[in-house]
Amino acid sequence: MMELRLQFFAKEGPGGEKTEEPTAKKLEDARKEGQVAKSKEVTNALSLIALFLILKFFVGFIGEEFLEVFHGIYSKIPEMAVFWNGEVPTEEFTVILNNCMLSILIMLAPFFIIGFIIAFIGDYAQVKWKITTKPLQPKLSKMNPISGFKKIISVNSLMELLKSFLKIGLIAYVVYSTLKEQYNVVYLLFNMQLTQGILLSGDMAINLGLKCAIVYVLIAVIDFAYQKRKFHKDMMMTKQEIKEEYKQAEGDPQIKAKIKQKMRETSQRRMMQDLPKADVVITNPTHLAVAIQYDKEVAEAPVVLAKGQDYMAQKIKEVAKEHKIEIVENKPLARMLYHNVDIGQQIPPELYQAVAEVLAMVYHAQGKV
Repeated sequence: MMELRLQFFAKEGPGGEKTEEPTAKKLEDARKEGQVAKSKEVTNALSLIALFLILKFFVGFIGEEFLEVFHGIYSKIPEMAVFWNGEVPTEEFTVILNNCMLSILIMLAPFFIIGFIIAFIGDYAQVKWKITTKPLQPKLSKMNPISGFKKIISVNSLMELLKSFLKIGLIAYVVYSTLKEQYNVVYLLFNMQLTQGILLSGDMAINLGLKCAIVYVLIAVIDFAYQKRKFHKDMMMTKQEIKEEYKQAEGDPQIKAKIKQKMRETSQRRMMQDLPKADVVITNPTHLAVAIQYDKEVAEAPVVLAKGQDYMAQKIKEVAKEHKIEIVENKPLARMLYHNVDIGQQIPPELYQAVAEVLAMVYHAQGKV
């Protein structure tokens, strides 16, 4: 007979296999640590589409700015001829350089602004707004070479490699098929003027880039679904982890039970100490017992000093007999008082009549009326 050790096939995690859904606290703690279901491909795909759309709509503006910068620099060459005689025109050179840099920044401004907006929207759409600095904090575990080697050789690394091959393969196919369809147009470039050739080449490049960006969007959608599924799987918890989390949030059930037991014992001792002050004990007669006190100077209505069931009911009746407190059998009233009035509370108005009749009977028997 072969001995099978199934523990080698169990998933990692204290307490056995991760079969439980992640709790809200587990997800919130993971979010604070910077662990979220996020795909960087979504942001890259949106940025790629934005890049080629900007080129498509602003290419004229960029071309004009570029020609203006080009013309400005070359128009200054005669004035800078003294540079070749060994004298550097510092002021003139600085002014020209500053103007070039300003023009370049103006040309690149749409890319920077829209790129930032797209990146922000891409991240916000995936993980909403949550700032955390914990991922930036240094951790010694990140410097562990064994952990780093495990990350290199892992399922996640394999998926990243396959994803890279998929991106390269699909984009290469799109580029090849697009250029194959337009190879006749490419041959026409040799017979065109420079400006026409540049415009045609730019238009072909932008259209090709948009096609590649659309393919990248499809890859991003697949990767986002995979990251969501992977994150949910990683956040799964074992039964033991659920118990430990409950203990941390609510406290150890055993300790809470002991505290409740101590509080119950303290309440019972206080109740038995107050019991001799009662005017009457109303019983079920064997299962329930409720002690009532009526003092006009203390409360406007009769107050329940003590109540108990079964064994405690018997103890209440024993103490009542020791202190010569009247015991009255009234099953409906005993049930109503036991189940609806807590110890130390006044009786509700709907029970005034029934309790008053019992107290009147007791006072009459004691000669107080």
